Amino acid sequence: MKIKRKLYTRGSSFETTIPMPILFALDKNTKHYVVFDYDEEQNRWYIDFEKMNSKGDELE
Repeated sequence: MKIKRKLYTRGSSFETTIPMPILFALDKNTKHYVVFDYDEEQNRWYIDFEKMNSKGDELE
């Protein structure tokens, strides 16, 4: 199962589902999707980031 959400700022912070320490390596001037990937076998969630282009689409 994968869930994809836009990462956006809200005032001086980012969406509350992603703690700022996890975002340390992201370029804050570039828009990203946050991808939540669930591994049923291990019963764990993983977080990944995908850059968006200027139209809000994924980059290849």
